[in-house]
Amino acid sequence: MKYLWLLLALFSLSAQAYTPDELRGDCQAAEELFAKQKNSDPLQSIRSARCIAYVAGFADGYAVSDYLAGQVGMKLNAFCLPNDPDLSMRLVRAVVIHVERVPPLTTMSTATLVAGALAKAFPCAEALESKK
Repeated sequence: MKYLWLLLALFSLSAQAYTPDELRGDCQAAEELFAKQKNSDPLQSIRSARCIAYVAGFADGYAVSDYLAGQVGMKLNAFCLPNDPDLSMRLVRAVVIHVERVPPLTTMSTATLVAGALAKAFPCAEALESKK
């Protein structure tokens, strides 16, 4: 039983979060998927799906946060996503553009990079100032 706990502890120490470099590679693979560039490597499909799922999940999480903020009279207004059938492709493209401009081995979190990408690509038309 001691060895099982030790083994679990070792594996938990080596676990890493989704890094900006992984995000960059995964989203580049997703961009190739959207461009319909054929690739027989199943790893590329998995990588592209990971990017698409991460970015879509981030956007959905933001939408929930914005909704909850609205329930207490606030508006986050960090970015405003359009109602677009190609939104997934546009989200991935925004992330790729933004992440490619970040220096390698950045200390920024992946979530911060995605937030910055979406804020630049999809600014809100409405000003954040309160209306008097």
